[in-house]
Amino acid sequence: MTEDGIGMRVYLWAYRAAVFYCAALVAITIGGLSSVCEAAAPIQLTYRVTHSVYGNVGTYINTIEPSAGGTTTVHTRAHFEVKMIGIKMYSEDAQRTEHWQGNRLIWFSGVTDKRGTPMVIRGEARGNSFIISSPEGTITAPANVHPANPWSANFLYSNTMMRPDNGKIEKVRISGGEPVVLNLDGRSVRTQKYDVNGAIRYEVWIDSKGVPVMFVVDDDSGKITFTLTSCTTCDLAVAQQVGLK
Repeated sequence: MTEDGIGMRVYLWAYRAAVFYCAALVAITIGGLSSVCEAAAPIQLTYRVTHSVYGNVGTYINTIEPSAGGTTTVHTRAHFEVKMIGIKMYSEDAQRTEHWQGNRLIWFSGVTDKRGTPMVIRGEARGNSFIISSPEGTITAPANVHPANPWSANFLYSNTMMRPDNGKIEKVRISGGEPVVLNLDGRSVRTQKYDVNGAIRYEVWIDSKGVPVMFVVDDDSGKITFTLTSCTTCDLAVAQQVGLK
């Protein structure tokens, strides 16, 4: 399958889930709800976050809201905390929003609070560029820049990645795609594994529906693993795709 097919698959999957969810609501209520339903069934991906040295350190949640016209909004919430012998050594909280038009990032806003010091990042598409503003200044990135947040397989399109915590960009090289069977909490999941190599190395495993079920960030502190623990409305999406509903 081409990268284009993989990248669009998760959008279509999420959009169909929203449409099916609305059809069910309309069937059991009086009046038309179609105008509001498409925004009423977001896909929520919840990840357990573990560190190779410190163990369980928090949660990471992506909420994907597809809508008509090919636009998608992604809300991210993250909470990380490292304790040793009951003493808090590190904490980080983040809230971020991405607006996408098809496969292009058109707007970004994020606040990352590390140890009580928040950093605000803003970005917007302008012409053939994406302008990123941070406390450290303004950066002009190429139009195909993607945040380091693999909420779907659309990251396969880009060779430029933006760090959502500080707004810095880096060139990356994406390789792989080989089939791998993962054991996720006792379940065997068929995936394709991709490597993203830049200043920091990432590994991403994507299942047959185009959902990132696990990804790993390998930085100076060790390996940080994000493992999917729940996906709200996933069952509806799968049922709709195979015609069981």
